[in-house]
Amino acid sequence: MFPIEFTFEGPPLSLQSKNKARKRAYKQTIETAARQVLPAGFVPLADALEIKITYYYEGDTPDIDNIIKPIQDALIGVIYNDDQQISDTRSRKRDINGSYRIRRVSACLLQAFGNGQDFVHVKINPFTTTQELD
Repeated sequence: MFPIEFTFEGPPLSLQSKNKARKRAYKQTIETAARQVLPAGFVPLADALEIKITYYYEGDTPDIDNIIKPIQDALIGVIYNDDQQISDTRSRKRDINGSYRIRRVSACLLQAFGNGQDFVHVKINPFTTTQELD
C-alpha cells in the first residue's frame, strides 16, 4: 500500500490565505486527489507517518513553509486520523523546467509532468525511527 502518492494541480494555497471559500475548494481538491489513489474501503491510518510535499512550479511561488499545513489538514480523516501522526515532514519547491534524474521515478510523478502544468506531489510513508540526529 505504501507509498501513498498523488498529485494535484498547483499552485498550492498558502496558510496565509484569508479566503474561506478558496480554502474549502482547495481542501476538496486535495481530498479528491488522495481518495482517487486509495483502495476501496480504506480506513484512515493510526500509525506514525512521514509526508513529503514537492511543488513543481513555473513563475512565482508561495513560501514553502506556508504550503505544508493546509495539505496536512486536508488529509485528516482521509489518509490519517490526525495530523499529529506526522512525525517527519519534508517540503520542497522545484522549477518544473529543471533537469531531473528519472531513475526509479513513479508513474504518478511522470504523469503529472506530462500534463505540463504546475503541480503538487504528495508522498506518504510509514515513519521509520532512526537514531540519527541531523
